[in-house]
Amino acid sequence: MDDDERASGGDRAYGGDHAAYVDRAFADPPGPRDPGPGAGLNIFDTSPEPDGDADGAGDGGPGGPGTEGDTPPEHGRRKRRQRRRLRTILLTTIATMTALVVLAAVGVWWVIDHYASKVDRIENAFPKLPLDQQPPRGKGTNFVLVGLDSRSDMPTTGRNAKGPLWQEGMQRSDATMLLHLSADRKSAYVVSVPRDAWVAIPGRGDAKINAAFSWGGPPLLIDTVQRLTDIRVDHFAAIDWTGFKGLTDALGGVDVEVAHDIPAENDARAWTAGKHHMNGADALMYVRERKGLPRGDLDRVARQQNFMRAIMQKLLTGGSLKDPLGLPKLLDAVTASISVDDRMSNGDLRDLVWSLRDIRGDDVRFMTAPVSELKNINGQDAVILAPEKSAFLWTNMRADTLDIYTRRYPNDGLSDVVS
Repeated sequence: MDDDERASGGDRAYGGDHAAYVDRAFADPPGPRDPGPGAGLNIFDTSPEPDGDADGAGDGGPGGPGTEGDTPPEHGRRKRRQRRRLRTILLTTIATMTALVVLAAVGVWWVIDHYASKVDRIENAFPKLPLDQQPPRGKGTNFVLVGLDSRSDMPTTGRNAKGPLWQEGMQRSDATMLLHLSADRKSAYVVSVPRDAWVAIPGRGDAKINAAFSWGGPPLLIDTVQRLTDIRVDHFAAIDWTGFKGLTDALGGVDVEVAHDIPAENDARAWTAGKHHMNGADALMYVRERKGLPRGDLDRVARQQNFMRAIMQKLLTGGSLKDPLGLPKLLDAVTASISVDDRMSNGDLRDLVWSLRDIRGDDVRFMTAPVSELKNINGQDAVILAPEKSAFLWTNMRADTLDIYTRRYPNDGLSDVVS
């Protein structure tokens, strides 16, 4: 080959004994691809790619390994086929995984939406007060949760309720809790107000907080809580003891750790220290008892929180809110047991459940409203809340900064050791 031929344009590659060449600058491409000017790397390009040499040329080039630096044409074609197969496998895997994620999300969304329509709604749950007589809205979302002692054999909450949720003088709130969900839905705080807490009840004077529900149902209880805390309540949920038992059994029971041996006293059963797997009946006896407990109502509150913590650990740590197979059973049990205010639409419930999908049991903190003393008032055992410390708690709940409160008072959370 003369010097003129070597100097001619194009990228030439030689192979074989006849020194035939392929000019890549002018040869027709293997397929009708024209990426256009400025085209970048395309990882999904399934067209044959050059090896850096002409078709059939080896990596060694002239003077490299192999006979006269050449690789047989079949070897180059085999390498291109392998690359195409790898790309096909990659694309198929990505497409399959994407489809499964989408189907799972759609399945969870549909299940939540389906069961939201089955939730029992409480009409007129909120006090009829002008906005200027209610606290301003804070950050995050606040629920009042109540456990009801209806003294009725018929269920009064949940979709199977047969009796009225409230009749004057017939029911009291056996447990009252404020649930605060952070605005970013990364944490939740449950603050119990002891049933014997001595508070101002609008239009009724000072009394135990559990009397508010007995006298005026959900509206009076919500009004009482809002005036006590200066926190706007967004939603209300109630469960009676029949629903409590049913929910516990529907979950297959719950494991609760008892710290110390508790002897039997009157109608109260004995408990031995250690882990107990409680069904609905066992759980009800555990959370309602207070006569055999050293601090009475305060230890009873701790038991209620301890059991609620065990339920949340079971529900949240297992990822139930993301599981389209296990979610129907969970939602069926919840909707059979719990009633919510009629301001909570199906869309609100769906969005709420979906927003909580990443919360785990360890992200939920349990506390009790700060107590200054226990005293007897007019022949009644009463719990007096600590005014300054309580005000600091409510201020941080309004501002969605309860982490500030827990850092200042790290020992106020529910202990790992509960009687």
